[in-house]
Amino acid sequence: MNIGYIRISTAEQSTLRQEVLMKELGVQEVYIDKISGKNTNRPELKAMMDFVRTGDTVIVSEISRFARNTKDLLNLIERLTEKGVNFVSKKETIDTTTPTGKFMLTVFGAVAELERSYILSRQKEGIDAMRQHPELWAKYGRPKFAVPDNFEEVYNRVKSGELRSIDAINILGMKRSTYYKYVKMLK
Repeated sequence: MNIGYIRISTAEQSTLRQEVLMKELGVQEVYIDKISGKNTNRPELKAMMDFVRTGDTVIVSEISRFARNTKDLLNLIERLTEKGVNFVSKKETIDTTTPTGKFMLTVFGAVAELERSYILSRQKEGIDAMRQHPELWAKYGRPKFAVPDNFEEVYNRVKSGELRSIDAINILGMKRSTYYKYVKMLK
């Protein structure tokens, strides 16, 4: 049986490209995780590893969708091999039924791990730069909401019972959470 494994890092990303590939390859069973690949603690990956049987083939679109570091990749492949399950990565054209495929798997696994390290390094550099230059946070962060000049006047009408809070929120053009944040500050 051909079994597909699909992974995207966030729920906002699309699995469509990978799903189309699986359909083209005649995959009968597909497992989809919408979670980071930084480790193997992924529910659908675990379910797939429990499901596979001798003679099955696990197919992924690319190695980085399966594992992000060489150790995890090799451990997963070893577990599949112990079960008599083959592994195929379409992008890298790796097939673990051949010695060359096993070698290339190790090389590409190391490349995927290096890519992950670069991503983490760039992320850390960006955070460090922002900490050193807090004046830039406003430029890249969420814009601050300017309190309307008539906020206290409208809020006093709420306190007196003349207006309901929902009416005040609409008059002020604020989000409910922002309104209550400023109300809390006035108390």
